[in-house]
Amino acid sequence: MPSSTPQLPRPSARNASRPGLRPGQLAVLAACADALLILLFAAIGRDAHQRGETIAGVLATAWPFLAGAALTWLALRLWRAPLRLWPAGVAVWLGTVGVGMILRAVTGQTVVLAFVIVALLSLAVFLLGYRLLVAGVRRLRSRRRQV
Repeated sequence: MPSSTPQLPRPSARNASRPGLRPGQLAVLAACADALLILLFAAIGRDAHQRGETIAGVLATAWPFLAGAALTWLALRLWRAPLRLWPAGVAVWLGTVGVGMILRAVTGQTVVLAFVIVALLSLAVFLLGYRLLVAGVRRLRSRRRQV
């Protein structure tokens, strides 16, 4: 006797061999990418000022910005759409720089206009740049699937 329940679509071989990331995994990867890029920003800055690239030194420079990024992630719940340029990318960028500079000032680290500008520009390239790249790759993949 034929069944009256509809058949569920079967995953294609293409999808089975390359399953996508779950939303939680994507958020963890995006948060790690943000943290690594902030650490890279701190390491490049220390190197440019010939302060050495010791791990402790990079962490001392980076911690206010890492804290800013973490607070922004938590306050705005960016894990819901972590790779979107707007609002996630812009929010984490501005939150990282804004909170980072406030924490630097409160803890007696230097905060001068030139550094604020460099931080804004550098972290925009890093934190927004990789999100733009991901969006471009996704767009290309979706176009190829439609063809």
